[in-house]
Amino acid sequence: MKLLTLSLRSLRREWHLPELRTLGASLVLAVVALGVVATLAARMERGVLASAAELIGGDIGISSPQTLPANFAAQARDRGLQVTDGASFPSVAFAHEQSQLLDVLATDNAYPLRGSMELAQGSGTVVGHGPAPGAVYLDHRALVALNLKVGDSVQLGGRDLRIGAELVRLPDGGELVAMAPRALMNIGDAEQAGLLGVGSRARHRLLVAGQPSPVQSWRAWVEAQTLPQGAELITPEQTQERMRSAFDRASAFLRLTALLSALLAGVAIALAAQRYARRKTNEVALLRALGTPRRQVLGLLVGTLGLLAVPSVIVGGLIALGLAQLTWSFASQLFAAIPTTLPLGPAVAAAVMGLAVLAGFALPPLARLAEVPPVAVFRESAARRVRRFDSLYLVPALVALVLIWSQSGSAKLAGILAVSLVGVAVVAALLSALMLWIARRVAPGAHPALRLGLAALARRRGMSLLQATALSLGLVALLLLAIVAPALLEGWRSELPADTPNWFVLNLQDDQRDGFQQALARSGGEKLNMLPLAVGKLTAINDQPIDQMHFKDERAKDWSDRQLRLSWAAELPPSNEVIAGQWHGDHPAQAEVSIDTMWRDMYGLKVGDMMRFNVGEGSIDARVGSIRKVDWTSFRVNFFLVFDPAHAASLPHTWIASFYLPRGHTESLAQLSREYSNLSLIDVDAMLDRVREIVNQVSGAVRWVLGFSLLAGALVLAAALASSAQERRHEAALLRTLGARRTQLRMAAACEFALLGLVAGLTAAFGAAGTGMWLGHAIFHIEHFVPPLGALLLAALAAAIVVMLLGLAGTARVSRTSPMRLLRES
Repeated sequence: MKLLTLSLRSLRREWHLPELRTLGASLVLAVVALGVVATLAARMERGVLASAAELIGGDIGISSPQTLPANFAAQARDRGLQVTDGASFPSVAFAHEQSQLLDVLATDNAYPLRGSMELAQGSGTVVGHGPAPGAVYLDHRALVALNLKVGDSVQLGGRDLRIGAELVRLPDGGELVAMAPRALMNIGDAEQAGLLGVGSRARHRLLVAGQPSPVQSWRAWVEAQTLPQGAELITPEQTQERMRSAFDRASAFLRLTALLSALLAGVAIALAAQRYARRKTNEVALLRALGTPRRQVLGLLVGTLGLLAVPSVIVGGLIALGLAQLTWSFASQLFAAIPTTLPLGPAVAAAVMGLAVLAGFALPPLARLAEVPPVAVFRESAARRVRRFDSLYLVPALVALVLIWSQSGSAKLAGILAVSLVGVAVVAALLSALMLWIARRVAPGAHPALRLGLAALARRRGMSLLQATALSLGLVALLLLAIVAPALLEGWRSELPADTPNWFVLNLQDDQRDGFQQALARSGGEKLNMLPLAVGKLTAINDQPIDQMHFKDERAKDWSDRQLRLSWAAELPPSNEVIAGQWHGDHPAQAEVSIDTMWRDMYGLKVGDMMRFNVGEGSIDARVGSIRKVDWTSFRVNFFLVFDPAHAASLPHTWIASFYLPRGHTESLAQLSREYSNLSLIDVDAMLDRVREIVNQVSGAVRWVLGFSLLAGALVLAAALASSAQERRHEAALLRTLGARRTQLRMAAACEFALLGLVAGLTAAFGAAGTGMWLGHAIFHIEHFVPPLGALLLAALAAAIVVMLLGLAGTARVSRTSPMRLLRES
């Protein structure tokens, strides 16, 4: 209690010190930066996840090839969750002596629980739910193919149903790709028609929605149960591959901004703590001279900082929540109609992290301070004992690594940023040392103002190195936030240009290729790309039957039982990259197959292994010639298994094609479908629209987070520059006493800070460029991403100017105050 009282008195006595106020302000700012960004990121991740739930029509669900036991729905209702039952299956519709294969979804009128279903009625569109008994909704392709309109009757499953509306859009979930025109009917009608009985090709779905806690409780209960054979959970995180990639990238962007804000805050706290410890040296030496034990001195210092830290983190946490709520009130339209409550966890975590950062970065100088010998009262040099290595200074590095790990949520992202920032710090320190070495040799013959600035840098060698390194780290974080991240977002957006292929064709025969190509050109189709498609089954690996092999990956058995889609090509397809072995070309000596990385991992394959496939009535033995990394987000025709054409071209096959068709050509495509009735036309426009919508939402959300992170980073940078203000004021007072003019002092300060800013800016620019390229390729998988080097170099020059202006602002008070008063304050 006595130590706590002494600490409180010490805090009250020292509150006027600029170092302590800077430390408190830096801690508040650190918690605010961490808290606001983390809170916004958490809310936006919730919003993105809720937006992903729109893709499945509910928060979570179960998909099964057979009817689910009733207790699954009962458990959901017991937890207060909404429930909807459904099933999807193919079926043929008949009207006007015409038939059309439809992709049918049977559901109740509670569907969808999340997202919206758009229906065309009259001259406009309305939001609706599942059809009533006796009614059916058909999409435009189905209406055109069957020559029907709303209000007509259509026979589906042996029942005559009235077309209640035109289906414009469904919350596309497990089946984002419509293999055929789509229809929505009442599940009761489907059951009465026998479409869901034993032996049907229906896949049943149970979807639930509600508050996060009950949904998570139901999910945990389901995961503890034994699901029917072939059943699986449907979750927003497990949506179709292209959707999942979009959400993964969104989450990575948000984590990146939060992490950079945390690192900026850590830099400011480290500088403020170091300066405070230096300020306390004489007082601690006096206490030691009066007989105060080292442990009590350390306890007094820790207690003073603790009493400062507690209100600082509370104030910072409250400000963070307030600013996050204010910012969200402007940004929430990005996730319209999606409830996202204000989470308190990130703000509390930010407060705890702020305390950890304070302890981690303040512990080494405080511990060293407690070791100041009593003789330092009379001889200042005794307080500056040089140590070759002090393990305590590993603590800030460890705290920084913990920050990176906790905020990134990804080992790869954490590793890239850690290595990049360490590299920037090392380069900044080396360039600063080189600048000081040059300064000592250039200063004697330089302009008087420049000589004063260079002398000031060389005189405070340790502080100059520290400031240059801190500025470089702060600036690289700001450049990553302000320039590289928006460029990454633009690279993501450019992956889906307006003319991305939006239709796929299956079952095209050899003798139909030329005619189809000509007919498609007349219909306005562009960018036609055709590849052969064979269907086969994996039967052996290295002459060992596949059904006698055991694999660690659970997916291997499922894929071994499947009919596989195979293709062949002489040239490496676009959006494919060979990462092991060599591409087989058009005529290798023996049959070769190139496999995707998923097959390599699933079956433990390597280059040189032999694989046997049964295709039709024959078989093919092929050597694994290469392993490919495939970009499955490219919307191109891609295959897990690609053979060489010399040995595979004789296999029984059809063709698969992709092409781009501008909107408004549906009727001409329907005519094309009638001419080639055996073809399956796959429309992926809905998927493309959904991805573009996600990109736009995430881009807007990230801009809000980036905007605040940029502001927080600028404030932290200003706090870091103020760390050596006391020394500069004292030196300026001495120089003015010796006759230096105000203009000379301002020019000397401008030269000093301009050199610091230039070194830090150039280091940060090249560091941000290298880190951006690494992140673009390794984390965000944006091929051929090149950071905007011109903008980064301009930003480096701007940084030098900004740092110079901040330095001049810091000397403004000096030029207006008498030297005697400055010396007394020092």
